[in-house]
Amino acid sequence: MPPAPCILVTGAARRIGAAIVRALHDRGARVMIHYHHAAEPAHALVAALNAMRPDSADCHEADLQEIDQLAPLAEAAWGRWGRLDGVVHNASTFYPTAVGTTTLAQWDDLMGANLRAPYFLTQALAPALRASQGAVVNLVDIHAEQPLKDHPVYCAAKAGLVMLTRSLARELAPEVRVNAVAPGAILWPERPMSTAARERIVERIALKRAGMPEDIARTVAFLMFDAPYITGQVLAVDGGRSLGY
Repeated sequence: MPPAPCILVTGAARRIGAAIVRALHDRGARVMIHYHHAAEPAHALVAALNAMRPDSADCHEADLQEIDQLAPLAEAAWGRWGRLDGVVHNASTFYPTAVGTTTLAQWDDLMGANLRAPYFLTQALAPALRASQGAVVNLVDIHAEQPLKDHPVYCAAKAGLVMLTRSLARELAPEVRVNAVAPGAILWPERPMSTAARERIVERIALKRAGMPEDIARTVAFLMFDAPYITGQVLAVDGGRSLGY
C-alpha cells in the first residue's frame, strides 16, 4: 500500500485554508497546517483530524514575512512524516492601498505575503517535491487580471504570483507540477462590508451567488490528486464573474 501523501497548507487554521485542509485530509492525505496568529483554531483542527485518523495532522507556527522562518517551516513539513508531496500557498494579506496613501510597509507586507513567501518557501521545498514527484497549488485571485479599485499593490502581487506559477511550472518540470486557483467571491472580507456592496458584487456574478470555501477546496484537491497532466495553469473558481458581467 503506498504511503499517504503529505501536504503543507499555509494560512490553514481558518476560513478557506481550513476547508482546503479538510478536503485534502478527506482524500487520505496527511496535512501540515501552517499558521501565524491563529494558534487556537490550528491546534483544534489538528486535534479533530487526528481523532478521525491518528497521526494524520500537525501544525507549525511561522511568520512568512520573516525569511529566516521559512526554512524551519519547510523542514517541519518535510521531516514530520519523512516526505512531502505537495504545498498549497493559501496564506495572504488583503487590504486597500489607494494611490497617494500607500506606505512602503504596506507594499512590503502585500508583496511579502502574496509573492515573496510562496517563492522562497517553494524553493526551500523543491528538493522534497522533486523526490516525491509532487505538486504546488497557489491561491491567486481573479483580480490578478481584473484590477480591483483601490487595491493596486494587492492586485500586482497576485499578478506576480500568476506569473510565478507559470515560471515555476517550467523550472520544476518534469518532476513537479505547479498550478493555481483564482477564487472570486467566496468569503466576504473580515473587515466591515455593507449589504449593498455585497449585493453589487453578486449582481456581477453569472451564477448570482457567492461561492463556498468548499468550492475552492475541491478544486485544490483536484489539482493535487487528479490532474497529472496539468501544469502551469490557473483555474478561475468564480461563478462566472470573470466573464465580464
